[in-house]
Amino acid sequence: MLNNFFNLPINLTNSIEYSDGSIVSKAIIDKPGVTITLFAFDKGQSLSKHSTPFDALVQILDGEAEIIIDETNYAIKTGEAIIMPANIPHAVKAINEFKMLLSMIKE
Repeated sequence: MLNNFFNLPINLTNSIEYSDGSIVSKAIIDKPGVTITLFAFDKGQSLSKHSTPFDALVQILDGEAEIIIDETNYAIKTGEAIIMPANIPHAVKAINEFKMLLSMIKE
């Protein structure tokens, strides 16, 4: 958990920077019941198909991502969100560079 986020307004989009050829992540909250993490994906970067035992909400803060849930592809753009259900395989691909907020509910 990052103390500099407490009791202050947060501009989520400006709180993480892109890095060439990389995926950058920054934890905002990491508690037993919930994890909230910022990500910045450079164009072409991806997270391979996997599943987790928790529901997760992906909010696109900047750019566009391809989110694959089970066998269905979704193009999600700035200002849009999608829920990735627990125990269902999913993957994330950067169509262009993009930033997202991932909220994982563990309870």
